[in-house]
Amino acid sequence: MEVDYIVVGCGLAGVSFCEKLKENNKSFVVFDNNSQQSSIVAGGLYNPVTLKRFTPVWKSEEQLNVALPLYNALEDVLKVKLDYKISVKRRFTSLEEQNNWFAASDKIGLKPFLNTSLQENTNPFINADFKLGEVFKTGRLDTKLLIEHYKKHLASNNQLLVEAFNHDVLVTENNKISYKTITAKQIVFAEGFGIKQNPFFKDLPLNGTKGQLLTIYAPELKLDYVLKSSVFVIPQGQDVYTVGSTYEQKDKTNTITQDAREMLLNKLKTFIKCDFEVLNQVAGVRPTVKDRKPLIGRHQTNKNMYLLNGLGSRGVMISPYVSNQLYNFIENNIPIDKEIDCSRFY
Repeated sequence: MEVDYIVVGCGLAGVSFCEKLKENNKSFVVFDNNSQQSSIVAGGLYNPVTLKRFTPVWKSEEQLNVALPLYNALEDVLKVKLDYKISVKRRFTSLEEQNNWFAASDKIGLKPFLNTSLQENTNPFINADFKLGEVFKTGRLDTKLLIEHYKKHLASNNQLLVEAFNHDVLVTENNKISYKTITAKQIVFAEGFGIKQNPFFKDLPLNGTKGQLLTIYAPELKLDYVLKSSVFVIPQGQDVYTVGSTYEQKDKTNTITQDAREMLLNKLKTFIKCDFEVLNQVAGVRPTVKDRKPLIGRHQTNKNMYLLNGLGSRGVMISPYVSNQLYNFIENNIPIDKEIDCSRFY
């Protein structure tokens, strides 16, 4: 088989890059063995504001301008509903937080996204004595459904190989990539935390942060927006909510833990005042980098080998944007933004 590209990994980064290849009539094949869970178990929230300290997400407007049209197009291709427009509201715990919100709303990069009118809490099952701050241009992407249906779409076109990629078999010579019976012009690794098994890029400072989330059933809560306090509460419909997330540095497995469950429940109970039932718990390792920026670009010596990784907890927003950057670098020789170019660590 001869293709333009081999793509390794079919999480949010891989999906976004494949769509860029399709847009430009490039042939490709994707390897994915379901070993990485971070895109599948993610809460799927897209939100242009960091709500812990009221700071703008890096290039948030540019990211949204690329991401939302892509997800709308994928809904048409895959014949499923993926993008749910839903407001995000930050629960204030003091007058100081209210004042910080008003101060942030005048800053460049935040003004279009922060509602300067504080929201009264009208829900009897939420403890929010200091009101709520509303963020604009937010929503939830059903990442699990997206990836499940996208893999089926690839498989139907004979573009998906459900197997582990063996890096030792890869051969690069004469401006070609060879892998078993496949030859390609380029290869893009979008493996997430799987980069740690990739001999070509494993030395880059992608450390990984484990995140765990709960799914709860709370029939009295009747929440019609995403609530951010010490944890997020994200409505999924039919009185079901995602609660998360944890940020764990040492454990790099996809195994759920009782400690994380108790931590999330203890935080949730500080501001939710109704009964609920825990339905599920999931875990995944986010591909996080020490400077909190993605790792995008070309290998130091193998000029047909590229990296698309390090998207952290904001893969929904950032993956289409950085996929465009990488594609334009490969095909059109347009430089990658220095802040995200993996060459910053070479």
